[in-house]
Order: sequence, then structure tokens, then C-alpha cells
Amino acid sequence: MIHVQKLSKRFGAIQAVHEVSFSVERGEVLGFLGPNGAGKSTTMKMLTGFLTPTSGDATVCGHSILNEPLLAQVNIGYLPESAPSYSEMLVEEFLEFIGEVRGFSGKDLAKRVEYVLATTGLTEVRTQLIDTLSKGYRQRTCLAQALLHDPPVLVLDEPTDGLDPNQKHEVRNLIKQISAERTILVSTHILEEVEAVCTRALIIASGKLVGYGTPDELLEKSEYHNAVTLSVRDANPDQMQEELERLDTVSRVEQTLESVSGLASVRVFPQSGRTITSEVQEYVSSRKLVPEQFYVERGRLDEVFRKLTQAVA
Repeated sequence: MIHVQKLSKRFGAIQAVHEVSFSVERGEVLGFLGPNGAGKSTTMKMLTGFLTPTSGDATVCGHSILNEPLLAQVNIGYLPESAPSYSEMLVEEFLEFIGEVRGFSGKDLAKRVEYVLATTGLTEVRTQLIDTLSKGYRQRTCLAQALLHDPPVLVLDEPTDGLDPNQKHEVRNLIKQISAERTILVSTHILEEVEAVCTRALIIASGKLVGYGTPDELLEKSEYHNAVTLSVRDANPDQMQEELERLDTVSRVEQTLESVSGLASVRVFPQSGRTITSEVQEYVSSRKLVPEQFYVERGRLDEVFRKLTQAVA
């Protein structure tokens, strides 16, 4: 549905995006991650035709953004960063205007407006001025205009930026609801967004692709992948640390903050991300310890993100 081939953009001496390549299949939600200034929005603007690439190309539903830009754009619904709209318009009036710009009229336009109002939960504010809406509702309004022509591809640039936790939850649920029928590219610097809505993620830094995979594949790159946290009472954390470090499958052991509150608590890191659950359980059993806490970490995306993005900084 989206196929990007060595896409680059230069602004004078600044290389904003450098030969980025990736693909997004039907029904996927691809998280486009990166720190501020990494080139995420620039890539989005090239895909949607707002900026012309310096080199490279991309296709949307088989149409080149260079050679067939209008055919590519017809298949895209675009939510730009900061959700720009006409604040002096009513919600319904704005959506009707966007529909008319896209060539719809009469009953077809009315049907499409009703559909996106219901889909995005805007029915109750349809006659309200956009300027008076909360940030969450303004975000929904701009998402509604992106859905109006029922596009197979959605490009969402920072869709939850600046929203409170409840509003973020609502927008993420909305993305999940509409993702089954569409291919969605979500640009974000909010790491929790990836695990919340994305099937795969791409990490960009300094305009270059530095990481790519499913959330689980990225978590496997974390030092904390398969690390075991063990907390017990009436035990010596120094002794636990020393004994666990002797295990062949353990790379290192650190004491955690829980040790200061009456618990002996350690985090055990495996060698090469392997599973060490059984080895730690055997240690607990052999010492006749009674765990108050025993859990295995999947990994930490923030640590993977820092490691990959700082390597090219």
C-alpha cells in the first residue's frame, strides 16, 4: 500500500531525510518514531505531496508520488501535525466544505459527513464552532476530514501530541477501530503509542532509518529483555546479588530501590537476552526463599530508542 524507496530531502546544506526505505502492507499500523527534528514530518509531507523529494520515490496504492501525484493523493487521508482547521467554522460546516473540495455533493456528501461524525464521535458537537472545541475534539475533527473520502491509506502526523491521557486513550482507540480496513502510518515521538496501536515500528534519527520491526522485535534489542526482578523478605540483597552473579546464564545483577524498604530486591540480567526464568526459580527453591515479587520483563522501548537514536547523533 505504501512503498518508499531511498527517499531523501535536502534543505540547502541540511540533509533532513537521507535515503529512507520502507513498506507498509494493507491492514498494518506502522509507527514512525524519532526524536524531534529527526525527519518524521518531512517524510510525511513528501508522501502526501506537500514537499517534493530531492531524490528517491514512493508509491501509494501503486501510484508514484512524483509521476502520479494526484492519483496517489486520492488514496490518502492526511492528518497534519497540530490538526490545522478553520476555527471560525462549525464542525459540520467544515466537513461539508472539505467534502465539496473533494468533489462530493448532495446526498452523497451528506451521507459521508454523517458517517465520519459518527465514526469519530463528533455528533454531539456537530453545530459547535471549532474554535470552542477542546483539543481532543479538534483532533477528532481533523481526523474526520481525513476519513471523509474513505481513503485506503491514512497518514497521521503526531495524532495525540498535546492531548491529556483520557484524550490520548480515545484517539488511540479510534485508530484501532478504523485500522482493520486501512493502512495507517502514524508519526510520533511518544513511545507508548507504539505498543498501544502499532503492528510494526520504524525508528528514524538524523534523517536516517536506524530501527525497524514489530514492537516485540524492538523490545528484544533491550538490555532488559527477559531480565528477572526478584524481591524477598528476610534476605541479604548483597548475598543474593553475589550468588546470582555466579550463574553461567547471568550477565549481571543489580539491586533495585525496593531493597531500602525492607525487601531484598534484585534485577537479574540474562546473557544475550536468553530466558533465565528456570535458573532463577531453581535458585529461589534451593535457598528456600519466599518471593513477594517475581516477574520477567519484555524489554524497555525507551532504552532501545535511546540506544538507536544516540548512535547516529
